[in-house]
Amino acid sequence: MAGSTLGTLFKITTWGESHGKGVGVVIDGCPAGLSLCEADIQKFLDRRKPGQSRYATPRKEDDAVEILSGVFEGKTTGTPISLVVFNRNQQSKDYSEIASYYRPGHADYTFDQKYGFRDYRGGGRSSGRETIGRVAAGAVAVKILNELGITFMTYTKSIGPIAVSSDRFNFSEVTKNPLYMPDAEAAENAENYLDACMAELNSSGGIVECIVKGMPAGIGDPVFEKLNANLAKAVMSIGAVKGFEIGDGFDVAKATGKNNNDAFILGEDGRIAKATNHAGGILGGMSDGSDIILRAAIKPTPSIAATQRTVNQSGEEISVNIKGRHDPIIVPRAVVVVESMAAITIVDALFSNMNARMDMLKKFYS
Repeated sequence: MAGSTLGTLFKITTWGESHGKGVGVVIDGCPAGLSLCEADIQKFLDRRKPGQSRYATPRKEDDAVEILSGVFEGKTTGTPISLVVFNRNQQSKDYSEIASYYRPGHADYTFDQKYGFRDYRGGGRSSGRETIGRVAAGAVAVKILNELGITFMTYTKSIGPIAVSSDRFNFSEVTKNPLYMPDAEAAENAENYLDACMAELNSSGGIVECIVKGMPAGIGDPVFEKLNANLAKAVMSIGAVKGFEIGDGFDVAKATGKNNNDAFILGEDGRIAKATNHAGGILGGMSDGSDIILRAAIKPTPSIAATQRTVNQSGEEISVNIKGRHDPIIVPRAVVVVESMAAITIVDALFSNMNARMDMLKKFYS
């Protein structure tokens, strides 16, 4: 199976299945000398682990990470970092009946068509549990970026029809509600909306917004390796993501040049800045020094208990009710996954940028 590796100089390879012995990631290209311990990674995994609220799957997993290589005496060695999380609470029998039919909204049919065989236990590699490796690698990437003064503000922007209000935006609220929404009123309304969905044996989608602060200008390349293009690929590679935006995104289709262009100004420190940020921090595929603002549209959880139509492997049309332990909404647990994929992409772009200018190369080696 190809396609489990992402990156050029900062490279990650995720591995493992939802109901296998474990899941994890190998990180290649992390510089030596970064302070790193399992607690640094665990706090990220705790943001995505199951069983934390009634809006997440009740599957109980500690998601405890172990560092197998690449760290010595609390510092990275520059060699590949291997991270593992062992699966402790699989209930594969919950999935035995789906071996014979194709779940609507899942990759069952496409796996069979591509490979002629699939691990039906929880979806195997197409399970949301695959994102553990991404988040573990993302924790390392964020730590690298924090050392450079680059930080993230990532949250649930909307759930179903309920959106965060800019007038009530308070990022400190994110950790005070199970939906990771920076608006207490919107979070309460969204909980009521989700309760109604659950009562109907249904699920909901939503939008995650990620704001990257402290980015230097000039990161990314102007043609095939555009920073926004690579961010789009990384975020769209998350299984539940069906849409991606930078800055004003699809709203630019309704704009004019006069109100979409960001005027350049001189900031208080005398540096060039922008009066607005409709571009979302990227111009011509390269960061412009302002906040990078991206959004990911997350689809409703396809595993729902309501009756759905499908076809079995014998070619018969049947009705099914999906059994097992599933999230009524993926969005809150996807917040840290989106942040992780953005961080991994930006670290790789920063590393790739180091050979862009001769004067900077001389400065580095002088």
